[in-house]
Amino acid sequence: MENRRTILVTGGCGFIGTNFIRLLRKSYGQWRVVNLDKLTYAGNPKNLNDIREDDGYRLVVGDICDEKLVSEIFTAEKIDTVVNFAAESHVDRSITGPADFIRTNIIGTFTLLEAARISWLDQNGDLRENGNTCFIHISTDEVYGSLGRSGYFTEKTPFDPRSPYSASKASSDHLVNAYFHTYGLPVRLTNCSNNYGPYQFPEKLIPLVLSNGIHGKSLPVYGDGRNIRDWLYVTDHCQAIIEVLLKGQDGQSYNIGGNNEKENIEVVSAICDILDEKLGRLESGQPRRSLITFVKDRLGHDRRYAIDAKKIKEKIGWEPQVTFEKGLRKTVEWYLDHQQWVADIVDGSYKY
Repeated sequence: MENRRTILVTGGCGFIGTNFIRLLRKSYGQWRVVNLDKLTYAGNPKNLNDIREDDGYRLVVGDICDEKLVSEIFTAEKIDTVVNFAAESHVDRSITGPADFIRTNIIGTFTLLEAARISWLDQNGDLRENGNTCFIHISTDEVYGSLGRSGYFTEKTPFDPRSPYSASKASSDHLVNAYFHTYGLPVRLTNCSNNYGPYQFPEKLIPLVLSNGIHGKSLPVYGDGRNIRDWLYVTDHCQAIIEVLLKGQDGQSYNIGGNNEKENIEVVSAICDILDEKLGRLESGQPRRSLITFVKDRLGHDRRYAIDAKKIKEKIGWEPQVTFEKGLRKTVEWYLDHQQWVADIVDGSYKY
């Protein structure tokens, strides 16, 4: 049964999508992968240059909001599985330009759900084929809002989004749940904590600090730097999604966390220390920690996120394998070895 999956991965040229496709091709080469990506600023086809388009992989450049295109893909490729990564995901961008977030994250998810409903369900609302059919929607812990110094987000935590980004993701989560309860569409949701690792676009905290730190530039840190996030190495996240696909239950949500709560200033300082170790100190003789600059806090900046991932451990058997210390070192080494990758993205016209 598992030998004949045909998976539509949306946003597969983005950070998490890239790592997911790489893991699929390595571990489940018998599965066919169709990658639908609009190739916006954060979608980089070069991420998958070494994965040849053949009988097992195809890249389609297009928009998940394009109803005709999405429908054609479902029909032509006989899609039985969807893993929906496609999203506008940067909080700062959602504050200055929320319209794209509403369109992609809500309308795009709706378009995919409709295509799946039409393709997978018959006129009586029954699944045309039992077995592999599954729609996995990838979401964020930011839908839950902000925590104090204690407590954790569980799958039962009420949604309380604080930014246009998190509000758009919460909306899409509600849509996905509604398609399960209304139509019986076989959907599963995952809400993850902050991802880090190879191929992350250099506007997020870790790759931004890495890029600036390598070149001796200022390292901006919001507010007092004590906002707390739970950090999840991207390949751990991708493996968790595969486990949800194989072992999860329709209509259920699964929180995916890294068990690595860190203050932002801790993360930035750790990166500085690894770069000093790898590259030596700055020309001035100062450590890179001297580049840290505290800037005006982000509007509506949530103080703390922390995931309770007991459900996915107990129900599915997944837990993270990569410690933050090991994952951060691997990430720094990858960016040092792929500086041209960053240079090709940031050509001078892009503003962090």
